[in-house]
This record gives sequence, C-alpha cells and structure tokens, in this order.
Amino acid sequence: MSYKTTDGLMRHLRSNGIAISGSTQKRRLMNTGYFHGYKGYRFFKHSGNRLPFVSYDEIYATIQYDSALKSLLYGKMMFIETAVKNIALERILINSNSENISDMLDKVVSSYYRAPAGTSVDQKKTFQQNKLNLQKSIQSNLAYAYKKNNRKITHFYNKGYEEVPVWALFETMTMGDFGYLVSCLTYDVRDDISKTLGLNVSYDTDRELIFRYIYALKDLRNAIAHNAVVFDTRFRSFDPSPAMKQCLKQEMGLPYVNFKTIGDYVLLMVYYLKLLHVPKTEIRMFIRDFEKVTEQYRKSVNTAVALKVIHPDQSARMDAVKKCL
Repeated sequence: MSYKTTDGLMRHLRSNGIAISGSTQKRRLMNTGYFHGYKGYRFFKHSGNRLPFVSYDEIYATIQYDSALKSLLYGKMMFIETAVKNIALERILINSNSENISDMLDKVVSSYYRAPAGTSVDQKKTFQQNKLNLQKSIQSNLAYAYKKNNRKITHFYNKGYEEVPVWALFETMTMGDFGYLVSCLTYDVRDDISKTLGLNVSYDTDRELIFRYIYALKDLRNAIAHNAVVFDTRFRSFDPSPAMKQCLKQEMGLPYVNFKTIGDYVLLMVYYLKLLHVPKTEIRMFIRDFEKVTEQYRKSVNTAVALKVIHPDQSARMDAVKKCL
C-alpha cells in the first residue's frame, strides 16, 4: 500500500469535492493531520453520516470548533469532578465513621449480607460480586500508584501504616473508577450523597442518579483529556436512564433531554455548577461562551453542515436554562 504526501492528499481531497489549495491550507492540513483531522471530522457521530463540506476551510473550522469546545469545558469539568469527589468522600467518611478503606468496604458498600430486607438472592450475589470487583479495582489503583511513586500513596506504605486512607485512594481514582465506587455504595449512603449535593431525587427511586451522571460526565471528560472528538457526542457510551432525563427536564425547565447533542452535556455541567453554588454570573458567562463559539462556527460553514451539527432548538434551550439559574 502506497502512502500519499501532503500534496497528494490535497489532490485526493479535491477529487472528492473538497476545495483546498495554497500554502495556508496545506500547512493547516499538515498541522491537523489528514487522518486525525479530515477523516476524524468529515462525519457526524458515525462514518455513514458524512458532513456536506465543500471546502477545506469548513473542515478546519469544524476542528477549531471542537478544540474551542474542549478548551471551554475542560476547566469546568475538572472543577465539577473535584467538588463531587470531595462531597462523596466526606459523606463516606461520616457514614463509615472511619478513614480506613477496610471500614468503608465493610460499612458502606453493598454486599450479600449488607442488602436491604426483601432483596432477592440473585441481587445479593450481584452486590457481593460488585464489592469483590471494587476491592480488585482499589488494589489495582493502589499498586499502580505505588509503582509510579505517587507520594500520596508511597508515604503510607513506606512509613509502615497498615492502610492507605480513603482520601488518599480518591486521589488515585479515575472518574470512571469513582463512579463505580459510588454505584457500589449502599442505598442509604447514595441517598445521603445525593441529598448533600442537592440532586433532585423525586424521580430517582433507586438513587442511581449520583453515579449515572458521573458516568455521563466521565465520557465527556475522557474525550477532552485524550483530545478525542466531542462536538457530535460520539464519545457517549451508554443510553441515559429515564431519571437522568427527567431530572434535568424538571430542574432546567426543558421540554426534553436525550444527551444526543453536546448542548445536553453543557446543560448537565450547568446543572452541576448550579448545585455546587457557583455564582450565577459565572454560569451565565459559561453558557454565553458556549453560544459564542457555536455561533462563530455556524458562520464558518455552509448551511447544510450547520444544520447537521447544531441542533435547531439549541438557542431556545439555552435561553430556558438561563431563566432557571
């Protein structure tokens, strides 16, 4: 198989109906890459849904839009992750009355013998398996952190402590690992964390919102961290539960929520910023910045592309959310 030079790739693009020429566009193609850039951004969500680009400028504008979104969302995402972890950590320590991992596992994690009355045997077995999986995940995190000479972990082992405290464990956990730990907690502890955070649990009978929203945010967070495509939500790894949709509809004054557009993930972040008592002026600025980069993108591509990428009621939905702050 022969490879193509940048000039050859430009000829290939022209043969596929994409206008590209000149040193500026050649440099942009070199910088963004044909495979990461053009092939990564030429479709919306899946390869069968091609975006009707007519010039390389539109492809470049799409890459720039995606980069602008990641820059906008990164700081707020890190803030939300840290804050939610800290709230969950405090409630876990209080409910277990200890900072020891073993006490957390024994007192606040669901298991065969720590299941509500009336729980089926099969469900008890599921609880126990989840606990065992959690223990394995925790040990794996600690082993990796120790291997990498993470001082928050090596300090305790090298000084002869019997255990690493829960708070130090939290410092090593990915957002996905954190979400799984929360999912393994007993109903009462998940209820406590949910209410401390301020989640609307009216539709959350099983108290699953607290970890399902973490999983949703985790998908976006990882896409941002690994410079993957975010503008079309192809990072989404699971379907939202009815409670996830109903809660945001109720709290944000929206007609629907489906997590099929990047706007819905922005709305979820706005909900969390509101729960975390971020000043309204800061949240409104965040929404306006999202609207600004989206409008700049709209003006940079042809109408057919804009209609595919930007949901037609996005502006109205953002206006509705501003009124709920």
